[in-house]
Amino acid sequence: MDFELDGDQKLLQETVRSFALNELAPDKVQRAHAGAYPWDVAKKLGEMGLLGLTIPVEKGGMGGTVVDAIIAIQAVAEGCPRSADVVQAGNFGAIRTFAEYATDDQRERFLPRLLAGESIMSVAMTEPDAGSAVTELTTSARADGDDFLINGSKVFGTNSDDAEVFLVYVRYGPGVGGIGSVLVERDAPGLTIGEPSAFMNGESWSQLYFDDCRVPATNVLLGPGGFKQQISGFNVERLGNSARAVAVGRHAFVEARDHALERHQFGRPLAEFQGLQWKFADMELKLESAQLLLMRAAHRAVTELPSAHDTALAKLACNEAGFFAANEAMQVMGGLGFSSESIVQYCVRRCRGWMIAGGSIEILKNRIAEGVFDRRFDQRPPRV
Repeated sequence: MDFELDGDQKLLQETVRSFALNELAPDKVQRAHAGAYPWDVAKKLGEMGLLGLTIPVEKGGMGGTVVDAIIAIQAVAEGCPRSADVVQAGNFGAIRTFAEYATDDQRERFLPRLLAGESIMSVAMTEPDAGSAVTELTTSARADGDDFLINGSKVFGTNSDDAEVFLVYVRYGPGVGGIGSVLVERDAPGLTIGEPSAFMNGESWSQLYFDDCRVPATNVLLGPGGFKQQISGFNVERLGNSARAVAVGRHAFVEARDHALERHQFGRPLAEFQGLQWKFADMELKLESAQLLLMRAAHRAVTELPSAHDTALAKLACNEAGFFAANEAMQVMGGLGFSSESIVQYCVRRCRGWMIAGGSIEILKNRIAEGVFDRRFDQRPPRV
């Protein structure tokens, strides 16, 4: 399989890279420490058409491919790792699932502001007692006239502090077949947003409380039986996670490489010490290998949603390679890499989080094993 970029893709890469290095790189450390969502960057990326790349033209997007979105994420990350999150939010995760299954009315109401970088959507999937075992969610949706009443709670939602609308996984009835989703706007009656809680990488999230939260039936995204469709969309989200992980690890790698060429100890540049050379060789091997698995999954997803097996392999490889490279880069740079003035320590913290978010590496290994043996392994204990 040929993973070389074509002419249009190379132009996209060069254009976005130039923008990121010239306009975003100078403030990358400050942006990493700011914590708040970078709305100024979001609006610029929206003007450039980098949000909605993966959404078909007939559904209001740019009509590009998953490969195009990965190119944009990684080109932005070359200049500013934090800003790559904006491209992710505008192409993968909640917005991709929303655009795929939304009605024309729903797209008309929400999509223009999302693609302009003026609004953001957060997925509300995880609950206090339903994380990796997402099918055990208990947040319910009960019909009440022309509305639905939502009751339950959600945690760990990326961008939940800033979102104007939440894509909420709900239970209409028992079993997997009873799971679907609704769109809940921030000002919906009965929705309470808790105080912000910080992740290790500086980002924050807020717990969502639904107490007879009333939403119109026109806000139903997927009714009962929609869980499998939602999870198929979630596989796409994993490619966005993967793209950032390997790109942010690469960013740290480049910082450490430049440091090793400039920094002298014992009368020699660090790059001349074999112990450090081997570190860079290991980093390069892992990053390049992970990138290949990512591009294979992305190319296979050009005409359809990617397979769970391909995305699990790509995310596992990219998560581990990104964290390994960032952590080794910090070790190479010593105290400088460990200091808050360096972007490298941020890269370490950022990559570490992606080994949990979007499917932990342990869950990914379970999914890969199912592909290897061509059977499903139920993680629940046998029923008596």
